[in-house]
Amino acid sequence: MHFKITSLQNPKIKSLLALEKPRERRKQQLFLIEGKREIEWAVEAGYKIGNLFFCDEIIAADEIPEKLKNEKLLIPVSKEVFEKIAVREGSGGLVAVAEQKTHLLSGISLKKNPLVLVLESVEKPGNLGAVLRTADAATIDAVIICDPQTDFYNPNVIRSSVGCVFTNQLAAASSEDTIVWLKKNKINIYCTSLQAAKPYHEIDYTQPCAIVMGTEATGLSELWTKNSDANIIIPMRGKIDSMNVSNAAAVVTFEALRQRQVKIQQR
Repeated sequence: MHFKITSLQNPKIKSLLALEKPRERRKQQLFLIEGKREIEWAVEAGYKIGNLFFCDEIIAADEIPEKLKNEKLLIPVSKEVFEKIAVREGSGGLVAVAEQKTHLLSGISLKKNPLVLVLESVEKPGNLGAVLRTADAATIDAVIICDPQTDFYNPNVIRSSVGCVFTNQLAAASSEDTIVWLKKNKINIYCTSLQAAKPYHEIDYTQPCAIVMGTEATGLSELWTKNSDANIIIPMRGKIDSMNVSNAAAVVTFEALRQRQVKIQQR
């Protein structure tokens, strides 16, 4: 095991902190994971873990799960150092450096009757993380991010997704390529829109389909609505005209899940 790191000037700590910047994550193709559960899920999903930093004032070395241990890469740090490298509270004294994966449309494995969630130009890491939690809870087959303004490995995405960035099939692609891919795979495109739209619960989600959502500020681009098989809307009962994208995703995906479960029960 390494000697305990007590200085923020240590090269390993400086290198780790650099990964909080998107440019450095892209350059090194590395990212950070906090928390025992999140790190374990990443390992289960096939991510390669490098250095594992732990604060021995929070978690003892013998409390670290065996599958995460590698004596050459297990690095103790002081509490002061750990508080600097940990983005969130309650991370249990563990921060890992992991290798990124490529997230291509061609890497998605589809079931016979897929249900896919597509987000266009999502900007806020917290929104993306919350949508990934919804996708996991609803057992969505894949989440595709089109023209992303944030990346899957932003520390705040991992934190707000509570590790669900590792439990979903993910892809990042242009809107053009995603539309071609959906049509090639005979997946219906249902776009959330404020215009010429049907109430979301009137749509049949029991067939292969993709639920497509845009940003709260601008909605979906015209490219999507032109290629939509149906535009859908969540009727607003109050004064507000839209919902947070993560809430909207939860409403529509769980309606799709409900319909599919009802169809199974009726067979």
